[in-house]
Amino acid sequence: MTAQAFDRFSGVYRMSVTIFTMTHKKFPTPGDPIYVPLQVGRAGSEDLGYIGDDTGVSISEKNCYYGELTGVYWVWKNIKTTGYVGVCHYRRYFCTEEGRILTGRDYEEILSAYDIITSKKLKLNFTYYEGYAGDYNIHDLEAVGEVIRQFYPAYHETFERLVHSKGTYFGNMIVCKKEIYDAYSEWLFGIFEKAEEKIDASGYDDYHKRVYGFISEFLLYVWTQVQGLKVCECKVGMTDEKRETAEIKERLAAFFLQKDIAGAKAYMLACLEKRPDVLMEASDITGELKMSMQVIAVSELERQAYGSGTIDRIQEFGSLMAHFRKLNDLIQTWKERENEMSPSEVEFYLKKEKITGIALEASARLFYPAQEAAEIAEALAACLG
Repeated sequence: MTAQAFDRFSGVYRMSVTIFTMTHKKFPTPGDPIYVPLQVGRAGSEDLGYIGDDTGVSISEKNCYYGELTGVYWVWKNIKTTGYVGVCHYRRYFCTEEGRILTGRDYEEILSAYDIITSKKLKLNFTYYEGYAGDYNIHDLEAVGEVIRQFYPAYHETFERLVHSKGTYFGNMIVCKKEIYDAYSEWLFGIFEKAEEKIDASGYDDYHKRVYGFISEFLLYVWTQVQGLKVCECKVGMTDEKRETAEIKERLAAFFLQKDIAGAKAYMLACLEKRPDVLMEASDITGELKMSMQVIAVSELERQAYGSGTIDRIQEFGSLMAHFRKLNDLIQTWKERENEMSPSEVEFYLKKEKITGIALEASARLFYPAQEAAEIAEALAACLG
């Protein structure tokens, strides 16, 4: 497959597939020419040297409310092609089940059988409506629903049904024919243009301001269902960790080295207040922030009950993560393979690692309801006699 260089003036790509990689920072590109960096929110920001979403027809200045959607909009309005286009993120790409980033040939093969590629549907533990109400201002979602009811009635029944179901797409990542991309964009931004009259996010913090970016993930699910498109739900892989996530882990590691659980707890709560998304899978790709909260909770309870805890034996961040990862694996393995694990095997691990009853139950509660978690912890503790 051959590619022709991007023409900044005509906005034309001659590739059969072009994936625009949304970014707000410098990043190592995959190296495949089908991936083209696009700086989003460049209006008023430092020019990173990439194509920017503030040229041509643009809503770059709305980036604080729209997130990567300002790039989605730019591609819709400024890229003229009869081929396939798509959007991904600077550290989040469609990939094979083995984790290899998709190539142009991969996309061509998939799109010969499907209308559109997007993320695997998330299976929620609650309805989308309940989840949104728990994390954001539910008025905003309801306002979008009202716009759909008034101006896009053919989508309203599906919106209502799915908003009270337990699934959604995520990441605002799609690849499809440009004509499909344009049809989706016209529908999506038409809804948001009208919703802006009903939504005032100006007083929200920087995270919660991204109202339209959040809701659009769900609206893609609604749109593909109504359109009856053949959707390839593709695995999404992460190339690296957010710098913000790494910085939080570095600060927590410093607290742990000082055995300062109170300081670590206060710092983590402050982070969650400012950025409640840091514990989401897309941010905490290693799960180590969640385990850090487990370290804090367990150590705090152990000190209250016993006068000392895990943090008084282990302070190095990597060692703490390895310890709690083993503990969590033990809990899950015990539950899944109870008949295959002898009491002596479990006893050896528990004694060797000096696992307390508090740590056992706290770990079990991560995976099972309270009563079941208590029973699992009691059964494991019984192995110690």
